[in-house]
Amino acid sequence: MNRDILTLLASTRLSGNPIGITSVCSAHPTVLRAALRRAARGDRDVLIEATCNQVNHLGGYTGMTPRDFVGFVYRIAAEEGLERGRIIFGGDHLGPNPWRKEPPGEAMEKAISMVEAYVASGFRKIHLDASMGCAGEPAALDDRTIAQRAARLALAAEAVARAANLPPPVYVLGTEVPIPGGADHALNDIEPTSAFAARATIAVHEDVFREANLSDAFLRTIAFVVQPGVEFGSDNVIAYRPERALALTSLLDEQPRLVFEAHSTDYQTGDALASLVRDGFPILKVGPGLTFAYREAAYALDMIASEIVPGYGERPLAKAMETVMMASPADWRGHYHGDENALRLQRHYSYSDRIRYYWNGPEADAAVQALLEALRRVRIPETLMHQYLPQVSHDFSAAGTPEDILIAAVDRVLAVYEAATNPASAA
Repeated sequence: MNRDILTLLASTRLSGNPIGITSVCSAHPTVLRAALRRAARGDRDVLIEATCNQVNHLGGYTGMTPRDFVGFVYRIAAEEGLERGRIIFGGDHLGPNPWRKEPPGEAMEKAISMVEAYVASGFRKIHLDASMGCAGEPAALDDRTIAQRAARLALAAEAVARAANLPPPVYVLGTEVPIPGGADHALNDIEPTSAFAARATIAVHEDVFREANLSDAFLRTIAFVVQPGVEFGSDNVIAYRPERALALTSLLDEQPRLVFEAHSTDYQTGDALASLVRDGFPILKVGPGLTFAYREAAYALDMIASEIVPGYGERPLAKAMETVMMASPADWRGHYHGDENALRLQRHYSYSDRIRYYWNGPEADAAVQALLEALRRVRIPETLMHQYLPQVSHDFSAAGTPEDILIAAVDRVLAVYEAATNPASAA
């Protein structure tokens, strides 16, 4: 892949040969290893993104600053033989969201510090999102206020890049996105962003950026975030329907420098992902779908170990995850609904995959390590692979260790995205 792929997305669409890029939005080490290994195997670029809640200058829920995150990814890349220049770092939803319960002034000051930390650490793709109201404000702000706050964040990003002699950032703007992490209820339909609303959003950002002497920065805006009509809830997925987004995608003919960025593409089919790229949504964000695949494989190995490893116990990994989620329910309570049995099922098996917030905790990590150790010197019968991991059983000869089985499960999802974004080089 060309190292300027982010700036080529619009031109390849216009040429009739669109390419795209998968945006891997995860801090899970196995997910990152799978993505970096795939990039190394194909000698291709990989886009790794961190979100404002996950990674920020105060640590985020991972405990990592932007600089920590970059170092974390680089260490895995070195182990996988991927050169650093192949990695594009992106910051997602950078704005006041982590501090939205604070007064606007205080929340924005923290958001500015966060953006400065991202840019100084080498993040090049910057999604500015100041759409959320802070304390005392409406939940949703008007377009001009959003754009003005985004411009404040862009001014900080530009200043840091200049002072550090770094390449100037490329920006993603716009805020009409699915609920981060997926909806918290069953969905029947999702309406794509109207062309009228998208046109207005682009226009007001261009005006505000010009007023703030940020015209050059606006020219480096590669995409706007809109709703193409895709989403996933706790137990269902809304599939992309190209015919419903025709008015929206035709807007790109008026904006030849721009493409759209598609959030919450998790669990879409390969055909749907390819259609998104073809229609002008070449940046495909995926996160929960990758950790869902990881959890699915980890739980399958937990059942396999329960079957064949004396003394391992009856699904201790699943039991450990239930314990940690019940002990600290803030990351799932309020997002899942129903009686106690329904809540239990959602804690472990929901498409929203809010279990992903718990994997980096010490108790969860200890349970995973115990599973891997239990299976490390055990030959898993092919018949049990067929029983519990049919989706990767045909790769069993190449996935000899439990770690490799987990990576193979995640990689199968990444392969679907690669085929959609760059079919000529998919492997």
